[in-house]
Amino acid sequence: MFAYIIRRVLATIPVMAVVALFVFSLLYIAPGDPAAVIAGDQATPADVERIRQSLGLDRPFLVRFGEWVWNILNGDMGVSIFTNLPVTTMIKQRIEPTLSLMVLTLILAVSIAVPMGVIAAWKHGTWIDRCVMGFAVLGFSVPVFVVGYVLAYIFALELDWLPVQGYTAFKEGLFPWLENLVLPSIALGGVYIALIARITRATMLEVLQQDYIRTAKAKGVGQRSILFLHALKNAAVPIVTVIGIGMALLIGGAVVTESVFAIPGLGRLTVDAILRRDYPVIQGVVLLFSFVYVLVNLLIDLLYTLFDPRIRY
Repeated sequence: MFAYIIRRVLATIPVMAVVALFVFSLLYIAPGDPAAVIAGDQATPADVERIRQSLGLDRPFLVRFGEWVWNILNGDMGVSIFTNLPVTTMIKQRIEPTLSLMVLTLILAVSIAVPMGVIAAWKHGTWIDRCVMGFAVLGFSVPVFVVGYVLAYIFALELDWLPVQGYTAFKEGLFPWLENLVLPSIALGGVYIALIARITRATMLEVLQQDYIRTAKAKGVGQRSILFLHALKNAAVPIVTVIGIGMALLIGGAVVTESVFAIPGLGRLTVDAILRRDYPVIQGVVLLFSFVYVLVNLLIDLLYTLFDPRIRY
């Protein structure tokens, strides 16, 4: 078990190295001269040269990349071109709203989608199954921003039940915190719920056909125990896999959702940095998102051993 964990942890090192190389290369593969784009049309050649020096574009690529990696390892992601604030400071100021949105969406999606998929497999071929699959198709078909605008119009503008935008810090109270995150979490979680529900249903349908399930039924085991103790546990590996892969949906959807609901998180920070061509901020946020995604997938790999002990070998 310990050797398996060590192997999985070590396997993430080259992955993060490739990710870091790609993120750093964004500054060089962007169309045009980044320094000229940042300086603007009215800039003088001296202004452009000054920006090139501040970005390190006048030095060899490998030298600059080595310095950048070393600074990252020491907690220094650079300085924003427009605010002159350290990128790490800007990320710390914006990380709570994004983290809150993603965690609440994850909890909401898993707690809704897994029971939906289990029930759809149990009631295979009935109207319940068709309703679940219809919702899954709808969830995949409607973009996040459309769902967000519809929810904001109905529940915030028309019914005035929830705030239309903004974010309240958790330290201000649980209810105000939840009040601002309910609509964004539902909008962001639609696609995620649909994905998990479909995979859960497909996996459960396969497991419910196995011999040990028929044996459990013959012994008089209750339906609830069969579904949630016997079948769901053996169907957990594909479900956990799709939950981990779906983190990419949460990360990408958070950018859109935060823009729709004016949440001052990392998604909004990324959009603003892209519009300003603030490359140090873009690099820092993208690297952070990539690290979170790799870390989540590492945790998913380790969770496999809880559901299927054969994997550790």
